[in-house]
Amino acid sequence: MWLPILGLILGIVLGLSLELRVPPEYSNYLSIAVLASMDSVFGGIRANLEHHFDIKVFMSGFFFNTLLAAFLAFLGVYLGVDLYLAAIFAFGVRLFNNLAVIRRILLSRWFKGSS
Repeated sequence: MWLPILGLILGIVLGLSLELRVPPEYSNYLSIAVLASMDSVFGGIRANLEHHFDIKVFMSGFFFNTLLAAFLAFLGVYLGVDLYLAAIFAFGVRLFNNLAVIRRILLSRWFKGSS
């Protein structure tokens, strides 16, 4: 349990201490990749809370979703169409859906435990 927390703290410290800049032409790709990875992370948390987490499914979904979203953004730029908006919509809806389910699970466990 301590390893993910240590990784999170290390990532936050490195992100705040290093002055890395993303060029504006890559901002669509990065935003889509971050959104896709956040969707996978919250999907993994949801699966863990529902007791059916599988690391193979999580890792394959994490990389496949991120690569697919980046490819959609690239293809949209190549074609002159904002295809990244479709990925933003799809991953955004899934992200909020996963957050809602996680919230319900945690609230039901909290109220069940306090009774």
